[in-house]
Amino acid sequence: MFNFIPKHTNDFEQLWALISSRNRWFISIRYTVVGAMAVFLILMQYVFGIGFDNGQIWAMTLITASLLVINIFYSFIDARGYIKNEVDKFNPLHFAFNQIVIDLLVIALMSYYSGGIESPFYFFFVFHMIIGSMILPGAVVYTLSGVSVFYIAFISVLEMLDVIQHHPFGNMLAVPLYDNVRFLIVFVTAYGIMIFVSVFLANNITSAHYRRSQELKMTLDKLSQAEKMKMKYTMGVVHEIKTPIVAVQSNLDIILGGYTGEVSKSARDRVYRARARSDEAINIINDVLNISKLKLLENLKKDDIDIVELLNTMYKKRGVQAKTAGVELRISDLRKEPKPVMADRGLFELALSNLIGNAIKYNTLGGIVETIIEERDNDTFVTVADNGIGIPDEDKDKMFREFYRSSNAKKSGVEGTGLGLSVVKEIIEHHGGSIWFKSPSRLQSEGRRGTEFTILINGEDC
Repeated sequence: MFNFIPKHTNDFEQLWALISSRNRWFISIRYTVVGAMAVFLILMQYVFGIGFDNGQIWAMTLITASLLVINIFYSFIDARGYIKNEVDKFNPLHFAFNQIVIDLLVIALMSYYSGGIESPFYFFFVFHMIIGSMILPGAVVYTLSGVSVFYIAFISVLEMLDVIQHHPFGNMLAVPLYDNVRFLIVFVTAYGIMIFVSVFLANNITSAHYRRSQELKMTLDKLSQAEKMKMKYTMGVVHEIKTPIVAVQSNLDIILGGYTGEVSKSARDRVYRARARSDEAINIINDVLNISKLKLLENLKKDDIDIVELLNTMYKKRGVQAKTAGVELRISDLRKEPKPVMADRGLFELALSNLIGNAIKYNTLGGIVETIIEERDNDTFVTVADNGIGIPDEDKDKMFREFYRSSNAKKSGVEGTGLGLSVVKEIIEHHGGSIWFKSPSRLQSEGRRGTEFTILINGEDC
């Protein structure tokens, strides 16, 4: 089987996608062409009175009907997936070549039965060769162009010598041209120059564009690999930093547990503060590790998740944090018929954990954090609302940026990296969902502006 793969091809997925889309375009446009051919026959015969004889009418009608049947067949094999994206099998490039050859045969037959060298259909050879230059290798297109020039010259000579019958273009010409040697030479020469120059220009432009797109894809792949290497390096370094901090925490816990003997109140207070600071450092490290893992993630492992069960588990984990902060945790399931959502459990839990953790962290004594589950139009919405410090209006457009923290969050004295919300956004969008927020929230009260984040996790794209 012929290999039509263009030179400089490195990304075959891009090639197959490009050629497959053009093949489908060929099929769809061919239905329009069939309709146009039928209209052409009707107009020429009954409106303009060109006067094709019955043999010409039947021949061109049969050609049009055959093209329709062939195109239906093309649609069938394309829809059934018989075209394989493999170099050594019948692939999209072979399919494109087959379609172009069939179209050229149709043009050749229509040209012959509508006047031969006097027919306007010959110009469609040029149009088709330009299209072919956008898909097939230059050598193939030049060969097809040469065959078309030879065909025109050969058929015209046979008609001029009365070896085969000439079918005039009705009564359009008072003096026939098919037997005029000078006209034949001028026409074939002009046609040959026109088609080869057109193919040369189209093929060169297309080849240059294709090479650039392949080079761009290779560059993007290299950048992606470099980004992954950077993330892996970051994870390694950050993980190594985490190890001594955990060791420090263990020693602090030993001191706080009284295993090293009695500790004065002032010393204990300082150890508590050191322990709290080490927790903040671990949280920052975990944020960096989480976003690095997310950047490296390629595939989601989706399962049915019971949101209420997941939230109860998370609330237990966050219980100590909430109790220490003096914040009440609530769950409100407003769905009439609760059903699971399809998501990657680990990532979905991480996203909700970040939202709930922030709602607790940036709240005040006596505050509330409520997670509301709703369903509208078969979509599941999960809202995490609080009545904490809220988000200033001037910071709203920047909250999902990496490393960005709102101005009042910085003033609160609570440590953070500004990575949490960017991680949440990336997770939700990775699932095909979306996230947005508003502040003040539905839980706002006097002196408590609050914030609420809403995620759509179970839409049709998820």
